[in-house]
Amino acid sequence: MNIAVIFAGGVGRRMTNAARPKQFLKLYGKEIIIYTLERFEHCAEIDAIVVSCIEEWLPYLQRIVKRYEINKLRRIIPGGRTGQESIYFGLKAAEDISEGREDIVLIHDGVRPFIDEKTIQNNIESVKRNGSAITVTPAVETIIRMENGKVAETLNRTVCGLARAPQSFYLRDILEAHEKARDEEKDDFIDCATMMNYYGMQLSVVEGPIENIKITTPADFLVSKAFYEAEEHSQIFGI
Repeated sequence: MNIAVIFAGGVGRRMTNAARPKQFLKLYGKEIIIYTLERFEHCAEIDAIVVSCIEEWLPYLQRIVKRYEINKLRRIIPGGRTGQESIYFGLKAAEDISEGREDIVLIHDGVRPFIDEKTIQNNIESVKRNGSAITVTPAVETIIRMENGKVAETLNRTVCGLARAPQSFYLRDILEAHEKARDEEKDDFIDCATMMNYYGMQLSVVEGPIENIKITTPADFLVSKAFYEAEEHSQIFGI
């Protein structure tokens, strides 16, 4: 069983003057979170979807997923105090509906609506082969390491990548890591890749599309409109 665990717990503080959380902003009349859910809904390899959401927005999300017929959605649960805790709650909900030890979870941001089916499929295959899949895009600009306001090192960008999502694992493995973190009262992991690396897991990468951005700022929102229009033109004109 392959389960998408979608994190939609952010409040969008960097989305200046937004009247609603970023995942519920509308892109051409449809909420960003719906675009994201539809990508997993329409992927044949995905069997179920779980969403961890801001508690006060649960009724709204329940209404719109019904309107857009997100039929693979099995659980909508309240998020936690932090992103890490919200993902943990989502994983526990996935455990409730799982069918066995070989179930795979794909952990994805609700505000990454341009994930494609090929990347989802490649994540699943990488977990089956290697036990993990961290979606990345290649670094296209110079990357530096800074110390005390100065350049400490210039990194070779040809061996660097930007970690994105999905980040995918066997459910048993990522839950075990989260349980360890909770026991040790470590709640500052920036994402699941960082957590799994900390606990000694060898992580495999899957290259994803450059369009797979996280919409967190007004600039991201404008870029997402361009990506959406380019995708629409591709479907209509075959370009």
